[in-house]
Amino acid sequence: MRTALLPAARASRLSAIRPGVAGSGPPCPPQGRSKGHTVKLAAAVDAWLLDHREEVLEWFTHLHSHPELSHAEHGTTAFLAEVLSAHGMQPHLFAETGLMVDIGPQPAGATALPRTPGAPDVAAVPTAAPHIVAFRGDIDALPMQEQSGVEYASEVPGVMHACGHDAHATIVTALACALKANEKLLASPVRCILQPAEEVMVGGAPDMIAQGALEGVASIFAVHAEPKLRTGQIGVKAGAITSAADVLTIRVQGPGGHSSRPHMTADVVYALGLLTTQLPGLLSRRVDPRTGTVLVFGQVSAGHAPNAIPEEGMVAGTIRTADMNVWRGIRPLLEELIEQVIAPTGCTATVEYLRGVPPVINDDAATALLVEAARSIDPHCLVEASQSSGGEDFSWYLEHVPGTMARLGCWDGQGTPHDLHRADLVVDPRAIGVGVRLFGAIAERLAGVQDAADRHTL
Repeated sequence: MRTALLPAARASRLSAIRPGVAGSGPPCPPQGRSKGHTVKLAAAVDAWLLDHREEVLEWFTHLHSHPELSHAEHGTTAFLAEVLSAHGMQPHLFAETGLMVDIGPQPAGATALPRTPGAPDVAAVPTAAPHIVAFRGDIDALPMQEQSGVEYASEVPGVMHACGHDAHATIVTALACALKANEKLLASPVRCILQPAEEVMVGGAPDMIAQGALEGVASIFAVHAEPKLRTGQIGVKAGAITSAADVLTIRVQGPGGHSSRPHMTADVVYALGLLTTQLPGLLSRRVDPRTGTVLVFGQVSAGHAPNAIPEEGMVAGTIRTADMNVWRGIRPLLEELIEQVIAPTGCTATVEYLRGVPPVINDDAATALLVEAARSIDPHCLVEASQSSGGEDFSWYLEHVPGTMARLGCWDGQGTPHDLHRADLVVDPRAIGVGVRLFGAIAERLAGVQDAADRHTL
């Protein structure tokens, strides 16, 4: 039996399930605003979602069944563009994959985005600095064979949505459609960005930014599926919520030889052993432990015979930190420490440092606004999110504009929750409704037609 996206309810009630009772009991009604206020956008998004819940579920199951890897999301991009076009919008397609769309009034002086070859004409994008609020969802999948058991499982061998990007894309697409249907309630533009290639370094965000995704944007918001939280719960944290994630590769060289005469060699294997055991500890004594900086090696390779000391070998691992200053300056420190460890062995080392993504550092004001919006849909939904050591390329947007990312509970409360990047991950489809309602409440506060006393800015 297909799981309903939103439980059946009265027209004014949608799918934000109260924490602790996911999958049972009635959904929580929208809280809205007190009498006398003119804001209607969040309620209109709620009503649209209720009317289109089966259609939205079909989008989600289609995306889940047809996953595509990073930089290859051509079918996904075409499908999402078709959905947006069918709902009266003119999406802008980026150079390879990914797309975005603007909804709401276009300010004076707006200019059209460059037309994508083969794509329909696109909406205008302002060149001035209006208050555009942006919402981002990623669209790529992972190279994994799905073992979830759901009837809408991946139809692509060895590829699976195991990080919730199918849900993220559905949320942002549904938000765009709901806002388009209620465009008269928007006082300023909203941009919905559907971004490819989050799963690979350095992520797809820099390409989107280079192609104009943040043109005129004043703030940006995102959610990430979190199977450790129940459906209906929203995890929030001001400051760093993810870590920077870089890759360190050290190639060690030295004159090899027979293992019976190690004194006539520079022992590469011994040098690699020193690096793997000493370098993480030395780094921990040179960096403030409150920054969450850690080096973990995951690959060591050298030699082909047990009685021969090789001439070269390598060790590789990841550097993670929640501190932007550490991230920007850690490479010279690592090179200094590597030289200190290697010097007594007589070997030489070549350092390869692949810069990944910076930490996601949530803006205080944007996070406070998201908290207010979340409480308006369910006063019991909020939990404190823990800081993750994982990387997330949403951080690149926050290098340019303020914004925040929240954790979106997606565990249905049954059995043991499965973690992200696992072949048995199941995202509760009802979490999509929670995400759309949250974004609708944010859009109401930043872009909706409202009383002057209610207007928010960041």
